[in-house]
Amino acid sequence: MMKKNLISNVVQNMKPSGIRAFFDLVLGMKDVISLGVGEPDFVTPWHIRESSIYSIEEGYTSYTSNKGLVKLRTYIAQDLKKRFGLIYDLNDEILVTVGVSEGVDVAMRALLNPGEKVLVCSPCYVSYGPMVELAGGVPVYISLTEKQGFKLTPKLLEKNITPDVKAIMLNYPCNPTGVSYTKKELKDLCKIIVKNDLLVISDEVYGDLTYDFDHTAFPTLVNARERTVYLNGFSKTYAMTGWRVGYVCGPKEIIAAMTKIHQYTIMCAPIMSQMAACEALAGSREPIDEMIREYHRRREFVVGRLNEIGLKCHKPQGAFYAFPSIKSCGLNSVDFASKLLKEKRVAVVPGTAFGPEGEGFIRISYASSFDHLKEAFDRMEEFINNKCR
Repeated sequence: MMKKNLISNVVQNMKPSGIRAFFDLVLGMKDVISLGVGEPDFVTPWHIRESSIYSIEEGYTSYTSNKGLVKLRTYIAQDLKKRFGLIYDLNDEILVTVGVSEGVDVAMRALLNPGEKVLVCSPCYVSYGPMVELAGGVPVYISLTEKQGFKLTPKLLEKNITPDVKAIMLNYPCNPTGVSYTKKELKDLCKIIVKNDLLVISDEVYGDLTYDFDHTAFPTLVNARERTVYLNGFSKTYAMTGWRVGYVCGPKEIIAAMTKIHQYTIMCAPIMSQMAACEALAGSREPIDEMIREYHRRREFVVGRLNEIGLKCHKPQGAFYAFPSIKSCGLNSVDFASKLLKEKRVAVVPGTAFGPEGEGFIRISYASSFDHLKEAFDRMEEFINNKCR
């Protein structure tokens, strides 16, 4: 028997995903309505699926450039220029990745030296902290509270900056809270970031799902472009989660470093997925706009229904998540979610899956059909009347 440790200490000490651990309970259960998984309930629009099928029939089954298809990078550059006025060189400043998740991972590994710190707002998407750790860095969590509307403020940001902080991880609209930022709010944060010479890793994959004001891409801000790694993808806006295509834009030096890691570990995203992404950007936006309108409609219903049944909830400004408080019920987040699942067959995610600041909250995904949402909230109302009154 081997005496040496088989597993690295970093991985051994890493907690499993709170989302996946909870949803293992769902497997095998009947009549469950899931409001937990952050995945659109829509099928990828027909014209996008068709373009990929046609590309396979045409023989597009090979590797692509490590950086991704020139055609796709051209469309990405054109789209960013058209929407935000951002100009990125398709040869040196754009990298196509296997989803945004790979983009975050490769960014951390390209940027961080052992022990360097990255600020991460919490509650946050479950992978941000572990990705910092896997890259040898140290995540420093900034606690965001309900009282602050789960928003990062310039004062709070400055309070958490120390000399050994190298970067900040931003995500807006935010998973799990649905919080986003106006251009004015981002400008105020950017001033602090520039003043302290921080790098920014900005995950804006939910940017198209912004409801109350226009989305502002972080690198459009004054003095932000040269310090920002901009991440986006096709999973959420285009209902393309399983296609696994994302992209990263940034300064030439950073993209070159990220491409080194990408070429040794991934090589390239699947060509048939990249062809589908080309069609997503070049084809009709009508089905996309229809999905976004439906998410908006569901948001109004979900927030109204939550407050009606006694679960206080701020209105999310983007994405497709609600983050209501369950403190009035006297149950912690895990107990509430577990009992709701077992007794009423409704699956939600305990807020603690996204950090300790999530205690007293649950995450609800409204990327589910209207009929399922109505039935789920009827069941939830029965549960609350029995358990919380």
